[in-house]
Amino acid sequence: MRCPFCGHTESRVTDTRVVGKGVRRRRECRSCGRRFTTYERLARTSLMVIKRDGRREEFDQDKLFVGIKKACAKRPISIETIDRMVDEIETELYSLGLTEVESRLIGEMVMQRLAQLDDVAYVRFASVYRRFADLDALAEEIQKLKARKALEEERQRQLSLGI
Repeated sequence: MRCPFCGHTESRVTDTRVVGKGVRRRRECRSCGRRFTTYERLARTSLMVIKRDGRREEFDQDKLFVGIKKACAKRPISIETIDRMVDEIETELYSLGLTEVESRLIGEMVMQRLAQLDDVAYVRFASVYRRFADLDALAEEIQKLKARKALEEERQRQLSLGI
């Protein structure tokens, strides 16, 4: 591991912790003595994403994180929650056993989770993902969300009553 401060290649691990699906290591450079943190996680086989226009690009967990984070901006949603959501989606994608997935599938996975988490974040993500043509299309999506929420609340009420 190369020191980010002096570039020296030798460092000493001072602390190791398991974090989510990876390992966090505190290191101390043997040359300059400064400390830095590294994260390790399993390198998976390549997963290609087929974009709407037919282009293919490698799945990028960071790109997914940034997109969800933008949708959740100024909402009461922690970074840890977003991290968990990205990890769940990535795990689900790899568990499909495919080498290529359509971007549509990833978008639907995100929307499904955001709909359960936060209505505003859901609408923000949906407005970019679905590329609404006008306000009527956006209003229609909001009505669908309200209908799903009402149905979900009714199911919960019935479960609590034992119906």
